[in-house]
Amino acid sequence: MNQELNLLLTSGITAVKKASRVIRQIQQDLTITALNKQDKSPVTVADFAAQAIISRHLSQALPHFKLVGEEDSASLHTSDNTDFLPLIHQYTQVVFPTATTSEVGEWIDLGKSSPEGDFWTLDPVDGTKGFLRQDQFAIALAYISSGIVQIGILACPNLTQASQPEKDGEGSLLYATRGHGCWTVPLFSGDPQPEQLHVSEQTHLSKAVMLGSYEGSHTNPEKIAEFLQKSNNEIPTFRLDSQAKYAILASGHADILLRLLSPQNLDYREKIWDQAAGSIILEEAGGRITDLFGKPLDFTQGRTLAGNRGILATNGLIHEKALQILAEIIS
Repeated sequence: MNQELNLLLTSGITAVKKASRVIRQIQQDLTITALNKQDKSPVTVADFAAQAIISRHLSQALPHFKLVGEEDSASLHTSDNTDFLPLIHQYTQVVFPTATTSEVGEWIDLGKSSPEGDFWTLDPVDGTKGFLRQDQFAIALAYISSGIVQIGILACPNLTQASQPEKDGEGSLLYATRGHGCWTVPLFSGDPQPEQLHVSEQTHLSKAVMLGSYEGSHTNPEKIAEFLQKSNNEIPTFRLDSQAKYAILASGHADILLRLLSPQNLDYREKIWDQAAGSIILEEAGGRITDLFGKPLDFTQGRTLAGNRGILATNGLIHEKALQILAEIIS
């Protein structure tokens, strides 16, 4: 790995680790009331504090830093949400003790960069509803260069050994760089040797373990049931929130993930921060990810995967078989 890539990776890992400890503390401390963005998805103190911490660390550590983040501070300045800013400030000060309230807002808004050239993309708390349920969530950070994801970092605080749900355990940090494999270490304990991850060797769709979301509105349950029926697959779906699903795929403890478009939201396109880190994590573990029609994910279209529809992620060995069935059931 060249020196520049190594600096990017180590800086990203350090930033995510710092944010992870604060987010775990927030989850333990607060019964958090979510504020609503315009799209009505829940956002918490943790989302904003994590983006502030990661943005600030990377902007200090790297000479040419540009971030495309999920959050911006505008919603924090409305009359309904003024109580959130002091809490975000308080938790950001755990890492940056001298931070002022205005600086925290500025650090959050570093994520408003244009998604062009070389940039980072961040989902500070992927799976916010899982976070609110005290369940699975992830911090997802990726570095994209000329449309190609080069680095992916996933912090999964409630997932042990990249595969086992465990609240308040040692957590899992996964990272991958293009051409250098996928690795994991405990997120909260010591400094152990990294373990390389590999996808499963499952070749039969009928025996494949499928991952799914808790949120039925995120996909098309009827079409997924049809897919499983055509695959002769009766294995219960493993349901959890966030890009933690990619950790379980990469570690070989599941075989396939389908993200079909909800019938109520057929025009939806994935945000780049929802897939960038997980995609390279899976690919470097030996898996494959495309849209539902077999097209590679295109990260050159702005803040969304505008040229892609849905997601198919597998261990690679069952990918073509899955695409064949998808071609029969979707149009």
